[in-house]
Amino acid sequence: MTVSSNQGQGAANASFERLVRFVPKSNPEAVLIGQPVESKIDVGQAVRDGEEVLVKTFSGTSALNPGSLTDKTEAISKILSPVSASEAGAIRCIGLNYLNHAKEANMAVPEIPMMFMKPATALADPWPQPTIIPKHTLADDCADYESELAIVIGKTCKNVSEADALSYVLGYTAANDVSSRKSQLAQSQACYSKGFDGSCPLGPVLVSPSLVADPSTFTIKGSKNGEVMQKSKLSDMIFNCSKLISFLSQGTTLLPGTVIITGTPAGVGFGKHPPAYLHEGDEFVVQLTPHVGSLYSVFQNEQ
Repeated sequence: MTVSSNQGQGAANASFERLVRFVPKSNPEAVLIGQPVESKIDVGQAVRDGEEVLVKTFSGTSALNPGSLTDKTEAISKILSPVSASEAGAIRCIGLNYLNHAKEANMAVPEIPMMFMKPATALADPWPQPTIIPKHTLADDCADYESELAIVIGKTCKNVSEADALSYVLGYTAANDVSSRKSQLAQSQACYSKGFDGSCPLGPVLVSPSLVADPSTFTIKGSKNGEVMQKSKLSDMIFNCSKLISFLSQGTTLLPGTVIITGTPAGVGFGKHPPAYLHEGDEFVVQLTPHVGSLYSVFQNEQ
């Protein structure tokens, strides 16, 4: 494998450690980025609990071009996805990538990564933006959650080796791959059943690889209305982050801002007896530790 001549483009070596993109209380029309003043705070949980979360702002407004740290401090009004839909483009998604989930689904362990895509319109902000259950999914009562690690690419990436792959990472965050199970089971492809508007909440913060040199050391947990439904070490992944980035880059340019969601562990609603599907008013939390914190989604029926 060869490394692209464009490998220097982008912001993979950005200076932040934990970056949050947000709307400040001082100006509801503004979008800012910065680092939480409290380095250990779970930003998602604190905002959900109504606490004031202070952020030291950067001069830029994008994680891809953060600029420099300023001396200004702002309070979060609303957390936004770490990257915008226009920056992310089509979201690369990996299916059946945990050994315990393959066992739960009674499916053979794949020999190569199973990839599908969500459109940019699937990207969504954490709570307080509601996560919408589409009308037809609502009618079928089959809305499901999937707690996932998300990788954000920081520089132009094509034909990279597994050995070099993590050097292209801008940061890590949490995702929920919201799915319509009846539609998924009715088709051989997952793009339709997982590509609805707002079906990929992302956040709350983007954590630099300088804090997490080995993403397999993360632990992921998914809780529905306070009940733990999923919990796993990322070491249970069938294909690790280096393998996924390298695989997805073969013959395909991954631009800065590209989001890769890496699969879900066992415990999805479809696998419960009876199924534990999502309904209006349900709260689902994806917690990725250390450093990333809690991605909150509260579900609402499409009107």
